[in-house]
Amino acid sequence: MDEFRAEVKELGIGQQIRDLRQNKRMTLQDLSSETELSKPLLSQIENEQVIPPLATLLRISKALKVPLQTFFEEEDNTQKCLVVRAGDANLSHRRPKQGSTPQPYRYHSLAYGKKHKHMEPFMIEFDPQQAEQTQAVQHQGEEFFHLLEGRIELRYSDQTYLIEAGDSIYWDSSEPHRLIAVGDTIARAIVVLYTRD
Repeated sequence: MDEFRAEVKELGIGQQIRDLRQNKRMTLQDLSSETELSKPLLSQIENEQVIPPLATLLRISKALKVPLQTFFEEEDNTQKCLVVRAGDANLSHRRPKQGSTPQPYRYHSLAYGKKHKHMEPFMIEFDPQQAEQTQAVQHQGEEFFHLLEGRIELRYSDQTYLIEAGDSIYWDSSEPHRLIAVGDTIARAIVVLYTRD
């Protein structure tokens, strides 16, 4: 648990959210109303006790009227070309359940530090042993998904797709969708999120 908290602290997402909220003179209740997320959850996020899944972070960014990539940028980074070396991707975990249960997925930002980007690329690892914890999400924008290894089941609206290594899929994120690892091995994928705002 201490190692998890250290990783959360290093990302600083919670502090960024608090700073943005306070600069906009929003209370936690205001942010809760805008995002339809509970005040206790938002407080835990701001206090860096949990890291939100991407869909939750997207809801927060929209409520604060900032791009999603704001949380993955370095303030002084104005370079037009960014190279992220193997092993340097910024790591985040989905928020933990009570009792420190392992999480369904981990995501690594593949363009951490690049400012003013319109897409947010991630490498995501899905744990098949935690598949039942994965919940459907929906948000504005589009997603591109390319499976590198393993097998994934995509439940999109009322359809189900089995995705094999090497397959790609592109979807409108405004429909409910859920990605679940299938089989016994960790599945790894490249995911690119795009939001119009």
